[in-house]
Amino acid sequence: MSDITIKIDGKECKTKEGEYILNVARANDIFIPAICYLTRCSPTLACRICLVEADGKQVYACNAKAKDGMEITTLTENIAAERRAIMEVYDVNHPLECGVCDQSGECELQNYTLEMGVDQQHYAIRDTHRVAQDWGLIHYDPALCIVCERCVTVCKDMIGDAALKTVPRGGDPLDKELKSEMPKDAYAMWNKLNKSLIGPTTGETLECTDCGECIAVCPVGALVSSDFQYTSNAWELNSIPAACAHCSAGCHLYYDVKHTSIDNPEPKIYRVKNEWNYVSLCGAGRFGYDFENRTEGKDEAAFDKAIEAFKKADTIRFSSVITNEEALILQRLKEKHGYKLVNEDARRFQKFMETFSKTAGSTLYSGDLNDVHHSDFVVSIGSQLKSDNPRARFAFNNAIKMNKGAGLYFHPVKDPVVESFGKNLICINHKPGLEEAAMYLILDLFGNKETLPKEVVKYLASFHKKGKKTIEETIKEKVTETVTKKVKDEETGEEKEVTEEVTKMVPKKVKKEINVDVNGLLDILGAPEDFDDKMVKMLAKKEKFSIILGEDLFDHPKAENLAKLAGLIEQHTNFSVVILPSKTNTLGVSLICDLDDEAGDFVIGYNAKGDFVLSASGEGDLDMPALNQQEGTLTIADKRVVPTNVALGYKGYVLNDLGNALGLEARLTVDYTMALPEEKGFKPLEFDDLPNHYTNSGEEVRGYRLEAKKVRRIKTTVEKFDKASGMEGEIAYRCNPVLQFSEFTKRAHEIATEAKLYVSPEKLEALGLNEGDKVRITLPGGTVELPVQADKFIGGEIVMVPDFDPDIEAGRLFASNRFQNVNVEKV
Repeated sequence: MSDITIKIDGKECKTKEGEYILNVARANDIFIPAICYLTRCSPTLACRICLVEADGKQVYACNAKAKDGMEITTLTENIAAERRAIMEVYDVNHPLECGVCDQSGECELQNYTLEMGVDQQHYAIRDTHRVAQDWGLIHYDPALCIVCERCVTVCKDMIGDAALKTVPRGGDPLDKELKSEMPKDAYAMWNKLNKSLIGPTTGETLECTDCGECIAVCPVGALVSSDFQYTSNAWELNSIPAACAHCSAGCHLYYDVKHTSIDNPEPKIYRVKNEWNYVSLCGAGRFGYDFENRTEGKDEAAFDKAIEAFKKADTIRFSSVITNEEALILQRLKEKHGYKLVNEDARRFQKFMETFSKTAGSTLYSGDLNDVHHSDFVVSIGSQLKSDNPRARFAFNNAIKMNKGAGLYFHPVKDPVVESFGKNLICINHKPGLEEAAMYLILDLFGNKETLPKEVVKYLASFHKKGKKTIEETIKEKVTETVTKKVKDEETGEEKEVTEEVTKMVPKKVKKEINVDVNGLLDILGAPEDFDDKMVKMLAKKEKFSIILGEDLFDHPKAENLAKLAGLIEQHTNFSVVILPSKTNTLGVSLICDLDDEAGDFVIGYNAKGDFVLSASGEGDLDMPALNQQEGTLTIADKRVVPTNVALGYKGYVLNDLGNALGLEARLTVDYTMALPEEKGFKPLEFDDLPNHYTNSGEEVRGYRLEAKKVRRIKTTVEKFDKASGMEGEIAYRCNPVLQFSEFTKRAHEIATEAKLYVSPEKLEALGLNEGDKVRITLPGGTVELPVQADKFIGGEIVMVPDFDPDIEAGRLFASNRFQNVNVEKV
């Protein structure tokens, strides 16, 4: 799209041709009221108060696109009258319960009613009673609903669940005389409003992944958190900007905090909010907020034992759910005392990135999830997006829905949610172990054969052969028919029959055998037969390409070769490459710490198993603060170093206290923020200097982006893969269910759950089991007993063993691969 200039209320605004007028106004700090429109989603024209005048003609700013030289007026006498009438209609029969409504104080209906000067009511109609509905984590009150359709739109366009729709209200029809008596847009909006409400697409029960984004975007109090309802007034809460602690997306959020009760002054998190116009949250981020570690004070005896344990220890094992600053403290302790640092998750990622970098020529991958959002062709390999990184899934869906995009999704586990993203998506559920074939296929389809290593081009060519294909086509066939018709004799006037031959062209379908190129990689991966034909259509007019590579690739027996293939994709295709770190701060830890492969004889565990355990969950020998009790930074999947702040106080010891007792010197943990290694791309900035917001144009201004460093490329020799390496038999996959990531989400009271063996409904039936039955799962690394649960968000035969519960020790059971052969038997 070309750059253009338009004028809004006399102000020159630079934008791209085709951008919605409303978005241009917002980016330039010009106010145009709008209730129904969401920045990243399609317009619905439900509210119509964004009416403006463009080149003398009234249009809706959310739906009208900018053209070069266009002049826009945001307010005229007629527009003001229309907007006021619309707000009057919204206020008809709206319950007057602002004193107890959870949205009061931040309600857009309140704001716009005042903005439009509604001080009397000219319209009335009998109300329709609808009972409030409890949808689990979400409460819907249809009496408060203004049917703006934001919830429907965000669920479809942004999240990908498409779990909500408009349903009949059953209200009285409007008096037809009103059509001529009231402003046109107000009547049209009221007519629609009085016919509709919101309901689940599946009937009475809301079947979705419980992200709660519908709560966030609701402008009134119709959709609220069931847990938050009637617990606090909005204006009592203190919003603390932070970063989500649960996955590597590190989404921006606000912890809303106030005192626990009249009798208890201790702060408590009541809810989580997000900047929903710019970034969405999954359910773990929204509902899994109270994972703090409450302590009564500093346990000096336990601290002394910790120091003694450190003096005895030769190894520190730790998880990636820590800040960059904590990772640097651990690295400094290694440098000072020679400890081994063991973090299996971060080490796998570190090795993968080291090999990738030598092939790609850069320390970091080129893309981020914002690139995915703006792409029109997206590929995902090696990640069950819905569970591994929900924001990546949102970006994938958004690219297909909003950018008229297309994509390929490679994963052994069938995913009904991803499959529902659209018709321009091919999901290939290949056998586990064939991830190399998927990577080679991308190089074959999109790689530059002129620059790829010759041996790779030759290897790719070996999968191709000439074949025959029968197609059906329509041809025009000449057909001669004998037709008898009656004609009148001009002399006698009598009718007589005349026979004549008529020739015409008739369409005819014929089968034809043609020569085609047969790509053996497609057969190996089990791609659909019409793959080639569909790809031709899907790739038409596509300009911006992104590929998402996930944890399956670096937690894989052939991880080194997969890293080389990822580097080749980075170097020799037009894809922006995004490699999703597996845990909250896996990327940061892998850059900051010199990690070891094996532990020694005596292990200090930091949120990990050890002979002496430091624990942010309160389950160890010395308490540590959780991430919602800390000030510090995280390095997220977008290669951005983002700040997070203290939502709840912590009275115990922190890692910095231990560091200082062991010879380090820092007054505060965040004193290490400025000391993060510049040679790894970090910047010498003080914590308090790090920004943490979004602009009106949607630009993310959070912390800073890591600086990628150039790496000398080495000659890449990739391995051929074993075509028979696809796993057979009963298979288990190490992957968490939706909303669970770690022991910290397991602790959160709204989403707390016990670990289970998760299977598709059809697999449950095939195993002859009922939900709740206890099963013994036997893997090469050991056994575990779990109750079984059917998960409607997965399909196929592969069962899922979670790792959010540390007691399962999934890391040991799946030490070499996220997929393992398994035996499942009823206990």
